[in-house]
Amino acid sequence: MSIQFATKRLGKELQKIQNYLPPGIELVSADNFEEWLVDIRVLDENPLYKGQIYRLKFKFSSSYPIEPPEVVFVKLADRPIPMHPHIYSNGIICLDLLGHQGWSPVQNVESVCMSLQSMLTGNTKNERPPGDEEFVRANRLRPNQIDFYYHDNNV
Repeated sequence: MSIQFATKRLGKELQKIQNYLPPGIELVSADNFEEWLVDIRVLDENPLYKGQIYRLKFKFSSSYPIEPPEVVFVKLADRPIPMHPHIYSNGIICLDLLGHQGWSPVQNVESVCMSLQSMLTGNTKNERPPGDEEFVRANRLRPNQIDFYYHDNNV
């Protein structure tokens, strides 16, 4: 795939989401076709996330949408990393949709945000993934280079 294909696809996505995004999703910045920032919030009354807004950073390669974007939560003073058994304290997300095997080119920024909203909505565990401290300390791979083992679809 050429960079032109990725740019054309992202241009169409940007045009669409500038006109409409589902509730709880807000485009913060999309100054180029390499990195976008999006805020999301959980819409239900889940006490773990009530009143919180979370920042996502999307990084796109020239192979997008054939390859998934790199998506992580970003910690800011007013944007914490959500507590979740599939979200590491450094913002890396363990979600098959964001991996090469679970990704499909029909997915897009909006569908990824909605999937993450849904993942948070259904969570009842106020905890990090097992081995969070060790993973955060020792990991040197980019999120899209990590080969996660998906063993728990109930969270």
